[in-house]
Amino acid sequence: MPPKIVSADVDAGHTDLYTCSMHPHVLQHEPGDCPICRMDLVPVETEATAPAASPGVRVNRGFLQSFGVRTTRVERGALPVAIRTVGTLAHNERNVFSVNTKFGGWIERARVNNVGERVTAGEVLFEIYSPDLVTTQHEHLTAMNYLARLRERDAHDGALLQAASLVDAVRARLLYADMTAQQIEALQATRQVSRTVEFLSPASGFIVEKTGDSLEGMRLERGMTVLKIADHSTLWVEVEFFERDIRHLREGQGVSVTVDAFPGRHWDGAITFFRPAMNPGTRTLTAFVEVDNADLRLRPRMFATVELAVPGAADALLVPADAVLHSGDQAVVVVARGDGYFTPREVRPGLASDGLQQVTEGLDGGEEIVVSSQFLIDSESNLQAAIAQLLGERAEAGSGR
Repeated sequence: MPPKIVSADVDAGHTDLYTCSMHPHVLQHEPGDCPICRMDLVPVETEATAPAASPGVRVNRGFLQSFGVRTTRVERGALPVAIRTVGTLAHNERNVFSVNTKFGGWIERARVNNVGERVTAGEVLFEIYSPDLVTTQHEHLTAMNYLARLRERDAHDGALLQAASLVDAVRARLLYADMTAQQIEALQATRQVSRTVEFLSPASGFIVEKTGDSLEGMRLERGMTVLKIADHSTLWVEVEFFERDIRHLREGQGVSVTVDAFPGRHWDGAITFFRPAMNPGTRTLTAFVEVDNADLRLRPRMFATVELAVPGAADALLVPADAVLHSGDQAVVVVARGDGYFTPREVRPGLASDGLQQVTEGLDGGEEIVVSSQFLIDSESNLQAAIAQLLGERAEAGSGR
């Protein structure tokens, strides 16, 4: 700040001072023009001249008008909490299916071979030759032929029951090896063993993962995962919530999801579950939001914005968030007492949302507070204190001469 401009030495017995509304560092004993901007100087009131009934500081009206100091009334009302965060779309892990065989063999013909291809439940994925599966088919036909011969010979019931049980046992082994009931019925009708067996898709969706570069000719081990199929009719949004928002969240809570690819469109979703622990690096908690995607417009790895509103505080004292000055652990507002007088007051803040701040202690409904230029009032009040101190020091010096 430039040095104060004073037209004459301050006299202990002469306490009237004048300042410029635009340049408060200009001080003179007599009225006149500002040496900088030529505006009319206005009287300065010090703490010594301020009414004792109004604690705080007084700021001249020209200063308030020049710097656009605004005030508002403390109101009561409801304060809903709006939470907004971002996340990434991902597969719904509940709808991801692994395609694996329960027998060893070789893929002789692949009907699908690329990640991203769409398949439907029951569609042929590949044809596989498996010596074990061929052997089991022979066993099934042998058991069926044996049962037929016993019936032709009018064998006793015990033998027939035992032969029928053998047929059922071998048929169950074929089912356990993922042959379908229709394939087994075809085997029984034709009495012809199939060298290769068609392997059908267990679900509808997209191929999202495969083993190796090409499926044809691949040798499969028992239990080996060949493909993964994901149903994208529902997706998950993996989102991060800040620690301060966790108290407002619960499983099953509805949210709104938007993506940049389709501006103006919203998808309804719900929080499915939370990770059990916080992320130590970001101090956030990961949640998974399930969102319907029947038209398949949403795609995994898209960025998404997630918004939700929860009940916050009812019948709360509300002030603009900008009206609260924070300094360490303290929160202060500037109360307008009228006639240019202002008082700083410590308050206890509560919830904050959408530019509003709840105040739980320190204010009453209907009080007037400053919502802009508080720092200017603070600077002006410091100036008033400096003037009062200067006058006091000069008075003491004058009495000592």
